[in-house]
Amino acid sequence: MMQKLLIFQSLWAMERRNTDGHERSLDENIAMISEAGFDGISAHYTNRRDVLRLKEALRGTGLKIEGVCFPRSVEDLRLPLELAREFPVSHINLQPDIRPRRIEDCLPLLDGWMRLAEEAGIPVFIETHRDRMTTDLFFTLDLLDHRPELPLLADLSHFLVGREFAFPVDEENHAMIRRVLRNAHAFHGRVASREQVQIEISFPHHRPWVDLFLEWWTYGFRNWRSRAADDAELVFTCELGPKPYATTARDGNDTTDRWAEALLLRQMARDLWTATAGPEPGGRRE
Repeated sequence: MMQKLLIFQSLWAMERRNTDGHERSLDENIAMISEAGFDGISAHYTNRRDVLRLKEALRGTGLKIEGVCFPRSVEDLRLPLELAREFPVSHINLQPDIRPRRIEDCLPLLDGWMRLAEEAGIPVFIETHRDRMTTDLFFTLDLLDHRPELPLLADLSHFLVGREFAFPVDEENHAMIRRVLRNAHAFHGRVASREQVQIEISFPHHRPWVDLFLEWWTYGFRNWRSRAADDAELVFTCELGPKPYATTARDGNDTTDRWAEALLLRQMARDLWTATAGPEPGGRRE
């Protein structure tokens, strides 16, 4: 078998939050995602009733699941893992909803979560995300120094806006992002600028930021290919969130069609996947 790229769509990103007050139903969103040809969805795995409803909506679609949870203790991961055993997922995306100031206070939590994941036989990846244990790039790098094999889910938008990198990004900051990418087992797709966590990828003047993320994702895809099994599947989730992530105009509505931009982002990821199938031109930059 060959390595595969699977592209998921976030259910949170399907929320309209439009001033007309209309929201699509779960069934309508699932049908929209399925008919568009996505491989799966990203959804919360924190409540049994909601997961049962989700599985019913997914019936017959073949869509896979990224289960998202927000534990504050080791024990908090048990329910998402129990749900994932009963209702299988591609992986669990763990946002560590705790903000210790010392690395030493984080390690027992990370070790406990990894132990539970191994016992359950379910992949659990730690997301890089603001207002979480991984909110700061430097702190996250320190965590990797102590736990070099820690499996991450890379959402690089949080690091760019959090650190407010100067543009063009210098080599020192590129090197730190590449260090994170070498631990990435999945990706969340969103493009940030140094001031905004989510920008409109279809606006021509935002192209430099789009190109920056394409460069980072290219490195991440190549690195993942080099260490993953021949039959492994890499999940890239399109996660263009509703306001306040999305920029809004004077009328309070999105400045772009986020669904159209999700389809554009999906094509970008597919093109990168194809481009990374062969040797890297000019050699690898570490």
